[in-house]
Amino acid sequence: MFPEVFRIGGFFLPTYGLLVALAFLAALWIAGRLGAKAGLHKETVLNLGIYCALAGIAGAKLLMIVLDPAVRSNWREIFSLSTLQAAGIFYGGFIAALVTAFVYMWRNGLPALRTADAFAPGLALGHAIGRLGCFSAGCCWGVQTRLPWAVTFRNPRANELVGVPLGVPLHPTQLYESLGELIIFAALYFGFLRPHRDGSIVSLYLVLYGILRFCVEFVRFHDQQSNPLTGPFSTEQWISLVLVVVGLGYWLFARNRQPVTAVAAPAPTHVG
Repeated sequence: MFPEVFRIGGFFLPTYGLLVALAFLAALWIAGRLGAKAGLHKETVLNLGIYCALAGIAGAKLLMIVLDPAVRSNWREIFSLSTLQAAGIFYGGFIAALVTAFVYMWRNGLPALRTADAFAPGLALGHAIGRLGCFSAGCCWGVQTRLPWAVTFRNPRANELVGVPLGVPLHPTQLYESLGELIIFAALYFGFLRPHRDGSIVSLYLVLYGILRFCVEFVRFHDQQSNPLTGPFSTEQWISLVLVVVGLGYWLFARNRQPVTAVAAPAPTHVG
């Protein structure tokens, strides 16, 4: 819709980049706030968020490179400007950030489940804002539809940058996911403020987002060559199913084993 905020000569500020930056700041603020309520050291939590963001950027691009047939058939595309500017695939960033988070928490003695709970609501909020950036840029578009809320992209710059088809009514999959993530954020945030078991908030996130993404993928455009897995589902849907199983599995395991604790705001002790 609006891929550029403004342009001065050859320089332009992409709407997607601006919204992703805002998404990161919002997610980091929420994580720091909830981490303090859980008794975690705020500076350590913020550092963890920064490391996860950097890992997420790299992981999203890496999975995009692996799944993109154009890049797989021509390795020089990896170093092209279009690849560097591309957002990548969320699940690649999510997995890379998850690995980074566990390594960082282990090295700094952070309680993994409690820390993950503090980050989950901010992750949902940041993702909701980031999907608005996708909508502005035109990427992650849906399949053609005649529904009354279909969106039609007409900006040639959007087509040039991300390849979205112009003049065709499409499912606004970016908005579907953004709205769903806002609802998930509200459920996680208020669930965190209530007495809960460590790990229950992040497991709820895995289940809810996995279901949301699985459903949205049915109306999202896919290049069939980019799915290295066989079967009726896309790669993202298979990953979504794994997230749902992991989240439900932990919840069933922990519901009678983990004590319910209330969130307080004790003076945090320095970690590491």
